[in-house]
Amino acid sequence: MTPLLTTAVAVALLLATPAHAQNSARQEPPPQPSASSTKPFLAIQEVKSPGGITAWLVEDHTLPIISLTFSFKEAGSARDPRDRQGLARMVSNTLDEGAGNLDSQAFQKALSDHSISLSFSANRDDLVGSLKTLTRHQDKAFDLLHLALTQPRFDQEAIDRMRAANISRIRSSMTEPEWIAARFLNDLSYGDHPYALNSGGTITSLTAISRDDLAGFVSNNLSRNRLLIGATGNITPEKLALVLDQVFSALPATSATQTLKDTSIDHLGQTYLYAKDIPQSIIQMVQPGLDIKDPDYYAAYVMNYILGASGFGSRLTEEIREKRGLTYGIYSSIFDMDHTNGFSVGLSTENKNVAEALRLIRTEIKKMQDHPVSAQELNEAQSYIVGALPLSFSSTAAISSHVLGLQQDEWPMDYYDHFPARIRAVTAADIQRVARRLLTPDRMLTVIVGQPEGVETQPLPTTLPNVE
Repeated sequence: MTPLLTTAVAVALLLATPAHAQNSARQEPPPQPSASSTKPFLAIQEVKSPGGITAWLVEDHTLPIISLTFSFKEAGSARDPRDRQGLARMVSNTLDEGAGNLDSQAFQKALSDHSISLSFSANRDDLVGSLKTLTRHQDKAFDLLHLALTQPRFDQEAIDRMRAANISRIRSSMTEPEWIAARFLNDLSYGDHPYALNSGGTITSLTAISRDDLAGFVSNNLSRNRLLIGATGNITPEKLALVLDQVFSALPATSATQTLKDTSIDHLGQTYLYAKDIPQSIIQMVQPGLDIKDPDYYAAYVMNYILGASGFGSRLTEEIREKRGLTYGIYSSIFDMDHTNGFSVGLSTENKNVAEALRLIRTEIKKMQDHPVSAQELNEAQSYIVGALPLSFSSTAAISSHVLGLQQDEWPMDYYDHFPARIRAVTAADIQRVARRLLTPDRMLTVIVGQPEGVETQPLPTTLPNVE
């Protein structure tokens, strides 16, 4: 699932982001209203290298900074073998831990000495990389990125260090109620689908991962046919075209990928309990959502913002925190990945208040279905979402990430030109219709960690799934 954001600003920016920048599925846009201005929100150019590698570029020479964000499609943790859970994560941890003739210390020193930021990460669907450099160090930065992708060393010391760090993270997380709830929610939601696996690995699987596994992952997944690139900053299209070949042309031209089936949320309408002696219960609820190419998706955006995504001012926060003091924070979220989508609600509350909190959540959802939102609520939500859009483009790294997201979701280059009009076009009737269509308050999968009072639950096993 996508990360769940709890502040109003973060959520508004998330709503304004192409879904794959949130680890979600590629989509075609709904019919687009005409842009209100002839000046594009982002002046994106398509750049093609002499070797045929393509990137989208936002050229900006105001600062001496260049940012590249790129991904390898279908190279995420969902393709990890079941006995090698965490493999994609381990690859992302070790790609910058030495390459070519530079061991880990020398490679990291070269990055630090030249103020170069290089990082990799793996979500369930893709492996993602990010490079940020000053213009004067661009040649060094591109050389180091090329080495990391084509000649990673995977020295045993680095593998052992990253393995130990990941195992330590798991052992520490095993005592955290929120993490426990998320593990069970994932397992119950997706069953035998790879999305149920632990993207961070298990203690056993991480122990089993070898250098050959890491090298095999790179050979089998980092290919040009899976590559998408977003670039921004102080670089011309002509220079970027040469850089693309310099950095990426040595990668294999193609690689095959494991086909995954679509899945949905299972165990709907069931409430499960992991008994834990803590003063507050952690509650996580989930149900199927909407595909982002669905014509109702923008109405769902605005509906979710009003219901629970906006933090203070949202209906859930107002009713459950502000009026009754039952929780410090409550959120709702819509998420989308390549092979599933969903709607979720999460909060913590004192054990004695769990039944009341669950009742109020269902009540607020039903109100959204039974009555149109007010004109003031609608206008404030639309104004905030649209007004916050530029704030998510405050750095070269953020811009290149957004540009990559457009490609991952198969949006057109002018997506952001039309985004405000799509949000403004949502009506109160649209929100009520999508609430009735989407939300099923009595059929959500609910996982509780704690000692809730007055709630009928089914017990969960004491052993966490896909952990040890």
